Amino acid sequence: MRIPILKLHNYLLISIQIDLDDQSAIQFQEDLLNKIHKSGATGVVIDLTSVDIIDSFIAKVLGDVVTMSDLMGAKVVLTGIQPAVAMTLIELGIHMQDVQTALDLEQGLIKLRQELEG
Repeated sequence: MRIPILKLHNYLLISIQIDLDDQSAIQFQEDLLNKIHKSGATGVVIDLTSVDIIDSFIAKVLGDVVTMSDLMGAKVVLTGIQPAVAMTLIELGIHMQDVQTALDLEQGLIKLRQELEG
């Protein structure tokens, strides 16, 4: 199942509403990078509110998505990170200290706008 990627002005909005398995995570990574390339988006908000738990592979893919998006010129804000997801990321050594986070999608958009538009 593909994760919908919505475009709003110069931003891409993603709300992950499914349980991520390895195949859907890789598909999401490819879809997002292609959408950044085609749309010229400068910012991405990835909402993880519905993601209760992740394994090591999904955590690595998520970290890679953030890094790859940045390399393509799109700043990423992660929103709605659940406690178990935060703990898993840290336990696996996936530190995202340069990544903006917010409690929800609305706050994520505000942070993204502040960072990109000053």
